[in-house]
Amino acid sequence: MFTRRAFMGAASAAFVSGCTSIGGRTSPIAPAVPPPPPEMPFFYGPIADEPFPIPAVPRGVVPPQYWRQQVENPFPEQAPGTLIVDPNAFYLHLVQADGSAMRYGIGVGRQGFSWAGDAVVQYKRRWPRWKAPDDMVARQPELAPYSVAAGGMDPGIDNPLGARALYLFQNGEDTLYRIHGNPEAHSIGRAVSSGCIRLLNHDIIDLHGRVRDGSKVVVRPSSMPATIA
Repeated sequence: MFTRRAFMGAASAAFVSGCTSIGGRTSPIAPAVPPPPPEMPFFYGPIADEPFPIPAVPRGVVPPQYWRQQVENPFPEQAPGTLIVDPNAFYLHLVQADGSAMRYGIGVGRQGFSWAGDAVVQYKRRWPRWKAPDDMVARQPELAPYSVAAGGMDPGIDNPLGARALYLFQNGEDTLYRIHGNPEAHSIGRAVSSGCIRLLNHDIIDLHGRVRDGSKVVVRPSSMPATIA
């Protein structure tokens, strides 16, 4: 016997089901809209007073953990003014006298993974020339016009060394290891095929202004990823 209670229950179920489907098909659910990437700090804006104007770092390209920031010094055993390069963590720290350190995000190229040890900043250069190493030219013959023998590439915004470079020596000899600028913001926090230690052009300008010739540099041991071995 179909009772009034049974009828009301069936009607309620039909009403509820009517809220979730139309014609037997489930109503589509709008996908969640991801939040916009965070605003970049003001110091990553355009720089117009350089020989080659530097554009702003785009939003959403460099993860926030690799933005330049002052942090508690993780290397208290090192004297103020020392640079510590950690290729595996993609960080460079500059030890300061107040117990803090300036931390910079880096990208690391093949040469950046191939050497470790203590060195000094022998000298610094603004808008340096870039000379493709012979082994790089062997892998990429199209770079022959920028080889050491050919005199390298003129300074400029597309130059792989960027706006500044620090040249590292050990016991008076060139290690061929460079800490330098970089026109490719997307490479920060990543292992890349070429170069040594890359910083955003904005960051290498800041670092260049803080570091003196003769400063100690510690490059921590690292493992080259198989993707660029």
